[in-house]
Amino acid sequence: MTALLDVNWLSARIEDASVKGITAATALLIREGEIPIGTQLPAVRDLAEKLGVSPATVSAAWGELKRHKVIAGKGRSGVWVCGDHVSPRPVRFEKIGHYGSHIKADLAMASPDPALLPDLGHALQQGILTPNLNSYQREAITPALLDAVSADWPFAAQAFLATDGGFDAMSCIMQTLFSPGDKVVIEDPTATRLLDMLDNLGAEILPLACDENGPQPGPLGILLRQRPVAVIFQPRTHSATGHTVSEVRSHELAAVLSGSTAWIIEDDGIGALSAHPLWSLGRFFPNRTLHVRSFSKAYGPDLRLGVLSGPEALVRRIQSWRNFGASWTSRILQQAVAWMLTDAGVQQRIGQAREVYRQRRQRLLTALAQRGMALPDRDGLSIYLPVKSEQFAMITLAARGIAVVPGERCRSGSGQFVRVSTSMLPEHLVDEVADALLLASGLEPGTVRSDL
Repeated sequence: MTALLDVNWLSARIEDASVKGITAATALLIREGEIPIGTQLPAVRDLAEKLGVSPATVSAAWGELKRHKVIAGKGRSGVWVCGDHVSPRPVRFEKIGHYGSHIKADLAMASPDPALLPDLGHALQQGILTPNLNSYQREAITPALLDAVSADWPFAAQAFLATDGGFDAMSCIMQTLFSPGDKVVIEDPTATRLLDMLDNLGAEILPLACDENGPQPGPLGILLRQRPVAVIFQPRTHSATGHTVSEVRSHELAAVLSGSTAWIIEDDGIGALSAHPLWSLGRFFPNRTLHVRSFSKAYGPDLRLGVLSGPEALVRRIQSWRNFGASWTSRILQQAVAWMLTDAGVQQRIGQAREVYRQRRQRLLTALAQRGMALPDRDGLSIYLPVKSEQFAMITLAARGIAVVPGERCRSGSGQFVRVSTSMLPEHLVDEVADALLLASGLEPGTVRSDL
């Protein structure tokens, strides 16, 4: 049984009864082993009474420890110690990729195939020709990259900023805009790392239901009544489901958002590998839309490059926040990507890669259809497979040497599914993987699933 920590013992070791003091003292006791993992902490009201503070003060301290993944639980079930490493970390993301040495088909990471990426030799040669090389000038984006991305940006944005990848851009935006307790609407499911970022900031996640055409306007309207600070979604080729926001849906979402002041944050994670046009809400709300594009999956993850756009004053704020760290993104890498964006040979290779990914995805979908499981052919580097039980699916697949991502890593609401990467699925394993997925789904042959 879990041991209940004596409230008198704990209160006697807390000298500063502020939120910061309670957090620091409890964290130290946990880190040094005086409060072992598995120990149940005193009730909030009991400790507050002993310390002579309000229950809200203790609750806020517990919230900080939860954010650092040191304690867990809530309500009548109590709060207990679940870890002794007091540091924030992306728990969902860190759980991806640790499946053991017996795995023969790692279909968890929807990563680009290195063999399909452009050759960076010529690009990096162009990179070192960038003006202001080795300067400490903190420019938001190089003129060459600005010209290159502006050519097909989905709306006329006021300002641009180069970042160290798409997720770096999203992190910079969240760190600048959000405070603990802020309500944030985010499509469900979504990218794993975005949920980790929101958890780390202490934001309150409001899951937004999606369908074949993206976020649903009706549920969005209901969530907007809670006055969230932002709405986050992927405008094309969703990383988990493969759906894309249609032009009609973009108009429907714009109509709902017209009565709100929430920031609109678009995360275009797949970029040039998407087979669909991008209908940005920046067309309707340029003064409150932040649009992020990643170049990792199409051009190369080691380029570490993303670009965000938005209102000029807000982009300046984000750039200012970056001065805590890197301050600016490598001009060498910006120049290299700018050259690739305008080189005909590179663009042809990206088009070929897009087609290969489509064929690999289609091979698995065809094999599943032949076994009586018809799934929609959407887009992207993976497929979305509804299952009766994620736990059963993961165990069944692991026993056959197949690793996938369970839906719990990228959803904040309900719905059981697994994400199966197809970007590097060997052709000789397609039938074996299809057999295993059919069994893991727990669905009867002949089942047709086109819903999310």
